[in-house]
Amino acid sequence: MAPSTATTERPLLTRTWCVALLAMVSCGLWGSAIPCIKIGYELLGIASADVPSELLFAGLRFMLAGIIAIAAASVAERRFICVKPSSAGMVVRLSLAQTIVQYAFFYIGVSHASGVKGTIVNASSTFLTILVATLIFRQERLTGRKLVGCLVGFAGVILVNLTGDLGGAMSVTGEGFILIASLSYAVSSSLIRVYSQHENPVALSGYQFLLGGAVLAAAGFALGGRFAQVTPAGLGMLFYLACVSGIAYSLWSILLKHNPTSRVAIFGFMNPIFGVVLSSVLLGEAGALPWLQTLVALALITAGIIIVNRTPAGERA
Repeated sequence: MAPSTATTERPLLTRTWCVALLAMVSCGLWGSAIPCIKIGYELLGIASADVPSELLFAGLRFMLAGIIAIAAASVAERRFICVKPSSAGMVVRLSLAQTIVQYAFFYIGVSHASGVKGTIVNASSTFLTILVATLIFRQERLTGRKLVGCLVGFAGVILVNLTGDLGGAMSVTGEGFILIASLSYAVSSSLIRVYSQHENPVALSGYQFLLGGAVLAAAGFALGGRFAQVTPAGLGMLFYLACVSGIAYSLWSILLKHNPTSRVAIFGFMNPIFGVVLSSVLLGEAGALPWLQTLVALALITAGIIIVNRTPAGERA
């Protein structure tokens, strides 16, 4: 007698089309953050090298993101969402890795590195996420298929950035800090997969953003960070960016709860594609975008995603 559909059907959040859809929504939101942060800086009068003010901006953004994530989850479940007192340590560790360390190093690194090299180094977070999950946390096996998929996807990231300057020496406070930020993100991805088995992943996302944002905002303010001008448009952009973080990371956390880390992380290679395209459109540079090069890069990244997500018969991640 054949097993019933109810017992053999895969859960919705593990189906390939659902993983791809939610991951692409997250990547699209993160990609829109790149030009919107630049627009937000301009609207609030933040200079490109004013790290304290950038940290204040980031901190307020993530505090709002935490409030939005917690409020949305509370409305959805018709009760106030909070984590258990015994899970406070999880929130602190996750906040350190995902928000405090990652973005403190990232914002400083970006101000000391070229956009092209910074983007490519930051894309290493996908590699690092899979390596940390397989070699350190032992959450899954490292296979040749996963490595090949990462290499193909990374080739797409390099291709879409070939129009910029790849020369010059790298610096510790530039590309080095971005690499530290990428490693911190990789650790946070494995932590959220572990912790979300015991706590609501959206609640974890919300409270770690709230804590991390408060720390970044306090540090930025203490170092002299200020907004030279406060406008409704600037505050509106800050709110939009908070929504980007709250929604995108909550969706990403839900996917990590239900899927192997590598299956979700590989979609991170789409972030530079969305970033390049949306930056060109929103910043009025669409005419300068190398569309053919971008399409080839997109094809490579898509191939990498397919390679990693294709599970041969008999193989289990």
